[in-house]
Amino acid sequence: MTVHPSLQSSIDAWTHSIEAITELVTPLAEGEWSRATDLPGWSVRDVVSHIIGLECEMLGDPRPIHSLPRDLYHVQSESARRMEVQVDVRRHHTALEMVSELEYTVIRRSRQLRNETRQPDALVRSPFDEDRTLDFVLQLRAFDVWVHEQDLRRALSAPGNLDSPGAQVARDILVKTLPGVVAKRAQAPAGSAVVFDVTGPLEFMRTVRVDAEGHGTVDGSVSLGPTVTFALDWDVFARLACGRSRPQAVADQVKIDGDQKLAAAILEHFAVTP
Repeated sequence: MTVHPSLQSSIDAWTHSIEAITELVTPLAEGEWSRATDLPGWSVRDVVSHIIGLECEMLGDPRPIHSLPRDLYHVQSESARRMEVQVDVRRHHTALEMVSELEYTVIRRSRQLRNETRQPDALVRSPFDEDRTLDFVLQLRAFDVWVHEQDLRRALSAPGNLDSPGAQVARDILVKTLPGVVAKRAQAPAGSAVVFDVTGPLEFMRTVRVDAEGHGTVDGSVSLGPTVTFALDWDVFARLACGRSRPQAVADQVKIDGDQKLAAAILEHFAVTP
């Protein structure tokens, strides 16, 4: 048996991003591993540790037995504490140790994915300690690794791969969150139509429509006379949606037409990642 065709795109996207990360961090000097990223409390080393840790969990490795320090100000929830264990346990690892473990983990995980014979709807344990379909988990891993690749690129001033297979997975996942952002979180009124006109390496236009019951849907059709239109670059869209930039910090990079109050509410609730 071979990998189910519907899983292959997620595996390819994950492979592209994880190999890009390996190439990015392998030549780093010791001090560069301590550079801060956009994630509160996390350095380049911490982001790579997070990636290694979650891929080890996908491999079925036991979680480290480790007590977190009490002074980690950025750890403010149980889910954050769970994620932090894999990070904190590696905080004193050298550059050589980090690269070696990353390379070994990628080899093991790539072999596992090449030999994947389960169906897309098979239930597996996700890194969030819950049972989800294999298809969903692989999409999530491709998304997560691409987002963290971008975290590393910004920290290291090495932009790239904004139109990669991982970027396309990220776009599809983030677009699916738009109805919830607009209709539920921002409480857009019934009959609203909100357009996202995204340019740059990944260009797309999506319209969120809110029906009479307050439910939102998203599609690629053009809306005549939308309530709000956002025009922004894909990189800005992704940073906002992933909580890497606050709306105020990129206000000059987002053009807004229409209902300004609703637009502000949408941007305030735009971040959808933990």
